[in-house]
Parts: sequence; C-alpha cells; structure tokens
Amino acid sequence: MPDSENALSSSHSFDDDRLHEECGVFGVFEHEDAAALTALGLHALQHRGQEAAGIVSFDGHRFNAEKRLGLVGDHFSKKNTMDRLTGRSAIGHVRYSTTGETILRNVQPLFAELSGGGFAVCHNGNLTNSMTLRDQLVGNGAICQTTSDTEVILHLVAQSRRPRLIEKFIDALRSIEGAYSLVAMSNKKLIGARDPLGIRPLVLGDLDGSPILASETCALDIIGAKFVREIENGEIVVITQDGIESLHPFPKCPPRPCVFEYIYFSRPDSIVGGRSVYEVRKEMGRQLAREATGDLDVVIPVPDSGVPAAIGYAQESGVPYELGIIRNHYVGRTFIEPTQQIRALGVKLKHSANRAVIEGKRIVLIDDSIVRGTTSVKIVQMMYDAGAREVHMRIASPPISHPDFYGIDTPDQRKLLAASHSVEEMREHIGVKSLAFLSVDGLYRAMGYEGRDPVNPQFTDHCFTGDYPTPLTDRNGSNAPRQLSLLAETG
Repeated sequence: MPDSENALSSSHSFDDDRLHEECGVFGVFEHEDAAALTALGLHALQHRGQEAAGIVSFDGHRFNAEKRLGLVGDHFSKKNTMDRLTGRSAIGHVRYSTTGETILRNVQPLFAELSGGGFAVCHNGNLTNSMTLRDQLVGNGAICQTTSDTEVILHLVAQSRRPRLIEKFIDALRSIEGAYSLVAMSNKKLIGARDPLGIRPLVLGDLDGSPILASETCALDIIGAKFVREIENGEIVVITQDGIESLHPFPKCPPRPCVFEYIYFSRPDSIVGGRSVYEVRKEMGRQLAREATGDLDVVIPVPDSGVPAAIGYAQESGVPYELGIIRNHYVGRTFIEPTQQIRALGVKLKHSANRAVIEGKRIVLIDDSIVRGTTSVKIVQMMYDAGAREVHMRIASPPISHPDFYGIDTPDQRKLLAASHSVEEMREHIGVKSLAFLSVDGLYRAMGYEGRDPVNPQFTDHCFTGDYPTPLTDRNGSNAPRQLSLLAETG
C-alpha cells in the first residue's frame, strides 16, 4: 500500500493496532492573526491526524496556500511559512488518510478557481459514494488532480448550474452520501457544514467577535475562544461581514453522532454533544466494572487511551489504580529498526513495564478497544515478562466486528479479531486469564441513556452492531473492490 505501509510499519508502538480518525478541520473569519490562530487550532487537533497539514488564507486579493507532510509544529511554527499566509481569514486541516495516498497533492484544504472566484474546502469524514461520483465526473470530462474524496465536492460545486455559491454548495451536498464536516472559504464567506446525521463533529466558537469553526472544543480553548454551540446535524452556517446565517436544506432527522468520538477519537478535554469526553470515558470504566469485575490486585491502563476508563474502573471496583505501563514520549515515529531481532523489540520502544507494581500481582489491563489483537498479545506478554501472576483484560467498548466507511481507518472485516472469534477464542488468542468487553447497552448507559434504542439508535455504532446509518454505494456497487483501507498489517 502506498506510503501508509512505510509510515506505519516503522512505528511499532501500541498505536499500530489502533483505529485512526481521518482528520480535523479549523477555520477563522476576519481576524488579524487568522493564519497563526489556524496553526494553533490545528496543533490542538493534531491527535486527529499526523500525516499532513495545510492552511489556506485569504488576504482580500488572493488566496495563499501552504501544505506540508508531517506535524503542524514541524512546519507552521516557522516565520517564513507563516509570513506567506497573509490575510484575515483562513481554514486549515490535519490529515490521517483513509482515502487517497499520502502525497502532497492530496493534502487539504483543496483550492480551485471557480466561475465566481476562489474556493477552498477541507473535509473531516468519508463519502461512501465518492468513487461512484468520481467515475461519473471523469466520464463527463472532469480532470482530477488528487485521489481525495474532497476533490469530488469541489467538482460538484464547480459543475452546479445554480447562480449563487451557497446554492452550488448545497447542490453538491445533495449528491454526496456518508459522513462529513466541511469547512470552506470563498473571498467573502466562511462556510461550515455537517452531514444530515451529524456523524462527524463540528463546533462554532467566537474570538473577540471573529467566528471560529473547529472539529473540537479543545481547538477553541488553545486560542482563548469561547464555545458558542455545536453545528447541528444537516446544518450549514454561512459567515459573512453581515453575520452568521444558518441554513437547513435537508429533511430533519434525529442526530446520530459517531460514538467513537467518545470512546477514542476526541481529546479528553473536549466537550462533545454537551458531554465531557473525559467524564464519559471514566463512566465507561465504571460501567465495565459493574459488568465484569473479579479477584484483582491492580488496575493498569493501556496508555494513553485506556487511562480515563481505568480510573473509572478502579473507582467503581475499589481495586487500586497503578501506572504499570510507562510511555516514552521521546521516541520518534520513524525510529530505525534495521534487523528482525531489533524489530521484534519494537513494542518496547515507546512503552515499558513498571515491574514494581506488576510483579506477583493479579493485574487487569484496561483498554478502549481491540482491533486485530496483535498489540494486545504483545502487551500481555510484556506483563508476564515483568512477573505478573495473572493477567486479565477489560475493554471499555463492545467488540469491533464490522468495518467503518465514515472516516475511521479500519482493516478489512476479516482482519477484525471480533469478526471471526468468540470472546473465549479472543481470550485464548491474546493469552489472558479472563477477557470482557463493555456491553452495547452499558456503553449507552455510560452516555446517559437506559440503553440502546433498537428502533432509533442515539449514535452511529455500526462497528459494534453492523447498523450502517447511510447507504454504502461504493461498497455495494461496482466500486466495492476499490474501497480503501490504509491501516497497514502489523505484528
């Protein structure tokens, strides 16, 4: 697989067997430090994508673009780069690719000169009919410069016969399926849009009268902006010098935000849907303890994603919480591993066992999810090597048995451990004395509900239930073999 395999195979850490979000978006309208604020916002959203970052600004006369592979701080802290991003409005994007190769031309925001002027757009999510639409567009003479599904949106806007830009934009959105939060910019407007189900997040903030759009509230916090509200499912906000206009061009339907924003993707200090992500994750741990406890000596989180749930589990069960796995934050993603013998030690590059709290103990590892299980095997062996008497594992979400098509990078269903193994088979494969997952209803109870509504589910939870909330045109049609999954095999 192009680029992604090289990027991931060189990073033998606990992150190898994680789910990865596609990206984060940010935009600011009419502020003298627009580009610098955008760079700071993207830095706060770095957890949503580490492969590439880009910013497009508008200075009243021209659009300016800077795109880089790598981390925000490695490129957008440099004076010469920021000096080129002049203007009082800007949008930006951090990327973890689930569609398209990791090459500079795919880095967002994407920009095009349309009949009415320049237009830039960036996208968080995944369109489930982008390949079908791309084939149609190319068949009608369109010339595609990237392999990103975001370019499909640009072409649809460009080809619309509607007279006004916002009408062209709405026209384009009527053609697409799947999950999206979009931030776009013209020479007079900043535009935000969220898909009809609100699967991917988007919030509105304000900094001294300048409107801000961002994937998460943590991006508002870093620049000192106040949170105004979430963009509603199916809503389009149009920000101009005259103020903020809210449009609802789609039929109203109940929201179904992605439950994985709470389980893993959002930063713990963000507020999503009015809920503290940190507190929700702790409550997931408490629910897990109510469902699956045991004779245990120590609760140990798998860092970093398992920490809040482990705290909740320890609080509810009364079992002491200890840092049994220590993370080394100073090992780069591209650490050189020249031989198979050294490569086999890769899991220890970023994490090591804290023998003092493990040796002779009955420990329970708390993690947020199991994908392939390859990393779980390594963690468990590390615990036994450190002298653990018994190793148990508890997972603060239900088993992941179905792939995602909305912007989460999941492997083929055949490679999902829970898709082909019972819990007992998974326990044997991982090598733990006991294994338990949070139930689906327990997950919903942690979110403040009595359980999952089987008729009208409150969240998008297809990875656990197989209940996909939108059509999967590319998967089910002639484009099915071309569905991309760029999560490289490891372990």
